[in-house]
Amino acid sequence: QVQLVESGGGLVQAGGSLRLSCAASGSITSFGTMGWYRQAPGKQRELVAHITSGTITNYATSVKGRFTISRDNAKNTGYLQMNSLKPEDTAVYYCNALIHSNYGVGDYWGQGTQVTVSS
Repeated sequence: QVQLVESGGGLVQAGGSLRLSCAASGSITSFGTMGWYRQAPGKQRELVAHITSGTITNYATSVKGRFTISRDNAKNTGYLQMNSLKPEDTAVYYCNALIHSNYGVGDYWGQGTQVTVSS
């Protein structure tokens, strides 16, 4: 069974920083493109950033220059460094990854981690 587990969310003041982690576990053979998404109350889930297995990155306009996505393939873990946080960044953050495992290829989601930015 493959699982993605996020951590690192919490409450922070505007202008502060948080680092989210997304760890994949199970019989993983390769860890493909990974993305971070967020969903604020009453809004649709949106892509925040994604990174390919070749470390090509892409960011939503709203977070460019403030957030950095990265990965450690040896640890099957992805990260989202969030700086200069704003109240509008408040949301549940989810990681998503394309993972090759002993069960085949699958698109997996984590359970989500809450990020709250106070003004």
